Amino acid sequence: MLCHVMTFNVRCEVKSDGINYFPNREDKLIDAIFKEDPDLIGFQEAGDRIRERLRVRLRDRYTVIGCGRQKDYRGESCCIAYKQDTFDLLSFSTFFLSSEPNAPGSRYEGSDQSIYPRLCVSAQLSAKGAPPFWFFNTHLDHEGKTARLLSMNQIVQEISRCEGRFVLTGDMNALPDTPEAALPLRMKGRAVVDATVHVGGTFHAFGQCEPVKIDYIYTDGQPLEAYALPDPHEGGVYLSDHYPVCAKIEL
Repeated sequence: MLCHVMTFNVRCEVKSDGINYFPNREDKLIDAIFKEDPDLIGFQEAGDRIRERLRVRLRDRYTVIGCGRQKDYRGESCCIAYKQDTFDLLSFSTFFLSSEPNAPGSRYEGSDQSIYPRLCVSAQLSAKGAPPFWFFNTHLDHEGKTARLLSMNQIVQEISRCEGRFVLTGDMNALPDTPEAALPLRMKGRAVVDATVHVGGTFHAFGQCEPVKIDYIYTDGQPLEAYALPDPHEGGVYLSDHYPVCAKIEL
């Protein structure tokens, strides 16, 4: 089965972003998703209102699922979207990136800790005539290197327990030469690749810095092509402070 996957950090709703405050970007962002027409999307930084807007605006084509990272399941999320006419949802779970993965709002604490709670979502999906597969999506800590390494190891262990092919999307807040970015590639028993290895920089801070690669799509499927979506930013309004990144993968 050929699967068109997108990972997209949509940037949380921050008024100080000025012209790039989310309400100013929403229409362009939705239009870009519909134009690209991916089968699966892993979102990052989708707070409560953004998550609801995605559900409403995408509902004719996609089912959007996921919850926030706080104790009350509100706040920023790593929600996912899948084409409702293509896939059946077999199972769905959220686990927190911490020593207590079932405790909402938990995080890796101590030296080099997670500044905020972080989570990962997983969904087992099936399409007619194709074996089920797993879709994982996450957003690792932006400051704690140890927390990123522990979190990625936790995700790898979770994937290792799943039967069938997988796709892992996310903003890993890690450059390609870091241990945390390399961990999925060393997963035992699976030939895992970074489908986006040749994509180049993905985070650009609304054009304020040279793009750096921190967004990834890993899989044990066969990647056929990968690319970052262009962002013409007419009138200075960007899609986000990250480029949406896509890969076409044979699962």
